[in-house]
Amino acid sequence: MFSVIFPPVVVGLMTSTAVLAITVAAFIVLLPGVLLKPIPYEPLRRGCSRYCVWVARGWVGYLKLTFRLLHAVQWEVDFRTPLQPGRSYMLIANHQSWVDIPLLFDIFHNRVPFLRFFLKHELIWVPIIGQACWAMDFPFMRRHSKAQLAAHPELRHQDLETTRRACEHFRTEPVTVVNFLEGTRFSEAKRIARQSPYRHLLRPKAGGMSFALNAMGDQFAGVIDVTIAYRPTGKPLLWSFACGEQDQLSVHVDVLPIPQELLAGSYEADPEYRKRFQDWVNTVWTRKDQRLDRMSNSRPAYQAPRPAHF
Repeated sequence: MFSVIFPPVVVGLMTSTAVLAITVAAFIVLLPGVLLKPIPYEPLRRGCSRYCVWVARGWVGYLKLTFRLLHAVQWEVDFRTPLQPGRSYMLIANHQSWVDIPLLFDIFHNRVPFLRFFLKHELIWVPIIGQACWAMDFPFMRRHSKAQLAAHPELRHQDLETTRRACEHFRTEPVTVVNFLEGTRFSEAKRIARQSPYRHLLRPKAGGMSFALNAMGDQFAGVIDVTIAYRPTGKPLLWSFACGEQDQLSVHVDVLPIPQELLAGSYEADPEYRKRFQDWVNTVWTRKDQRLDRMSNSRPAYQAPRPAHF
């Protein structure tokens, strides 16, 4: 609980240093799996992936310990439905910052199968993180501009094909597939530019989720719907979190049943199915926006603790 003793900037530097050291150490242990994974022998590749996930679980455990030692963690996490560690899930959440990722890892550590995120393809070149995620079979998605799609319409199906291949791989073992439906981190400028009808969210992109449910819906125990509300601090959320200023953030977790009529259908080719799926996702998103409104209004702005007087 160093956040109640030291100034936030000191806590932020300590947290950043500890996370970096833990990540580098974990990557050194994980490196044999990364180096052996390209060998075209499927049992070895599977073994490397499982080994890397085992190392990553340890990494998450040390992150949790770091946050508990350096921060006065009093997170309000409301689990509305019991979770089953041996079952597969689809997880959807609002996306505001990179800190969403370690936060989700922390909250769901040992509660559900290890999380796999859909990541931007450019992240595969990020040292340590990109190679580790590749070795653990995280799907890397390519983002194309409207001009590129106009010139090459076939690129529209590239991400769906990546989703299909990833889901085929995940059918062999329990997994939690994480999908940030907004496709990018929320900001007020993006909300206005994209004419989002929601107050706290961008419009959801339902195509990838539909494809994943089509491919693995019979395996999913449900859709974990996560809503995260941070405390306003005036700083970037990632740095605010590292400084221990998000110790009273609020998270709502519920498990939604998957409507049977949405488990089979062509999002691309069937307009009626696409409308049903979009209507369902928009209903979930409307509830999430209303929930965020209530959660945000109950989150007081952060106030730095006053120094002790002796």
